Amino acid sequence: MQKQLHPNISVDCVIFGFDFEKLNVLLVERTYLHPETKEVIFSDYTLAGNHVYVDENLVDAAKRVLNNLTGLDNIYLEQFYAPEDPGRLLKKNDQLWLKKEGKNPEERVVSVCYFSLLNCKEVSIQKKDRNVDWHPISEIRNLGFDHDIILAQALKSLQVKLQNEPIGYEMLPLKFTLSQLQKLYEVVFDMEFDKRNFRKKVSKMKYLIQLDEKQKGVSHKPARYYIFSRDVYEKTKSDILNFSV
Repeated sequence: MQKQLHPNISVDCVIFGFDFEKLNVLLVERTYLHPETKEVIFSDYTLAGNHVYVDENLVDAAKRVLNNLTGLDNIYLEQFYAPEDPGRLLKKNDQLWLKKEGKNPEERVVSVCYFSLLNCKEVSIQKKDRNVDWHPISEIRNLGFDHDIILAQALKSLQVKLQNEPIGYEMLPLKFTLSQLQKLYEVVFDMEFDKRNFRKKVSKMKYLIQLDEKQKGVSHKPARYYIFSRDVYEKTKSDILNFSV
């Protein structure tokens, strides 16, 4: 028997990805064609998301969305927002899209929003029937539905979380350099950090373990690799690293 989606409850997922240079967000292309002439009426992008099955909890729905796009399980997931505006789906393009999808555009849909963190270099996106790709967050404008608002709230939530917990390692490879770690913080907070001060703060992170291994095949002086130890972090949670300025 086919599972039934709840028409009024959905999840929206802000999937952040770091590529060592930029903070990216995974977006889904949305193109509406005239039903008769097949002329493109509009084309834009939205965040990833879906309605919740009637017998499915919210976290499982968000995990399903992420798995469908990445093929991965156990991705970092954080609930951060639920839009309150009852008129959030009333824009003309959104109404056209909902009708095309067989949904009643007059019905209110309550969305619960999650953000997740990935290393772009280690993820193979499964595009399936719609175009899905990474977009630099600095270039994202005019998303469908109310997704601009959701994305802005997601970035604020990520910044607050990253100031107090070492979740940034979810966007880094297992072994990384201090320069890569600093670049991650800079793109998330959209600011430059003084190298000396940054490393002074990082040196207090007991859960950052230095390896006896350096980069190979690079044109510059090879940097030493580090790893994040979750076991050490769990034992030293009280030693909070704060990057606020």
